[in-house]
Amino acid sequence: MKYILLPILFFIFSCNMKLKTSKSKHITEYREKGSWIQLFNGKDINDWTSKFAGEPLNVNYKNTFRVEDGILKVSYDEYDKFNNKFGHLFYKTKLSNYKLRVEYRFTGDQAKGGPDWAFRNNGLMLHCQSPESMELNQNFPVSIEAQLLGGNEKGERPTAGVCTPGTNIEIDGKLITRHCTSSSAKTYNGEQWVTVEIKVHSSKDITHFVEGKEVLSYDNPTIGGSNKPKDFPIAEGTPLGEGFIAIQAESHPTEFRKIELVELEVIEKNIKTP
Repeated sequence: MKYILLPILFFIFSCNMKLKTSKSKHITEYREKGSWIQLFNGKDINDWTSKFAGEPLNVNYKNTFRVEDGILKVSYDEYDKFNNKFGHLFYKTKLSNYKLRVEYRFTGDQAKGGPDWAFRNNGLMLHCQSPESMELNQNFPVSIEAQLLGGNEKGERPTAGVCTPGTNIEIDGKLITRHCTSSSAKTYNGEQWVTVEIKVHSSKDITHFVEGKEVLSYDNPTIGGSNKPKDFPIAEGTPLGEGFIAIQAESHPTEFRKIELVELEVIEKNIKTP
C-alpha cells in the first residue's frame, strides 16, 4: 500500500512546489480609446497657439504658420532673413498616452540666414511645456522632439530620430544625454510626402514609426540636460509623462496635410507565471 501512496504523495508535493514558486508578472497594455481625432482640420489653426522667440504669445510672426488649399504650411515668403525667429505651434490640449500620426514634406528653399543644421528640419514636439510658460526669448520648449528630416542629396539623413531640449531619455537601459539620436529610417530626398507615427506611453516609453515600420524606441523621459532654461521650475530628473504637442518653424518650409491622434487607454494586468 505504501508503494502505491508514494507516487501520489510525490505528485501532490510537486504541485505545492509549483504553487509556491509561481510569480506574479505585471503587464501594461494599451488600446485605442475612441476614434482618431484630426488635430489639423484642413481649414484653420484656431485650435493651435503660436510662440516665437522674442515675440509675445499668439503672435504668428510674419504669417509663418498658415493654411492654404487644405495644407498646414510653415512658410518664409514674408521674411527678409530668419534672424533666429524659432517658432512653435502648440495644439490646445495636454496629453499623456496616445498615438500621433502626421504626413509631411519639405518644400522650396531654406530661409536666408537659417542655421545649417535646420536645413530640411522640423519636429513633432512631445510632452511640451505649455506655450504660456515659455520665456520671451526661449528658442525651444522643454520637450521630447521626434525630429523630421529631409535628405540633402549628399548622404544618409534618416528621419524620425529624437532630440531632447531640456530633457534626457534612456535607450536599452542606458541614460542618453547627447542632444540628438538618429533612427534606423531611410533618407527621404525631394518633396515626397512621408508618414510618421509616434506611440507615446506617458513617462514610460516612446516609439517612432516611418511608413509603418518601427525605427526607434526609447524610455523614461525626464527633465534634464544642458538645454533646460536656467530658471525652469521643474527639478532635474523629474519624469516627463504629459504635455502639449507642437510643430516647429526652424527656417525650412514644411507642409503638413494630416495631423491626427488617437488616445490610448492604459490597462494594467497581473498574470501568474511559473
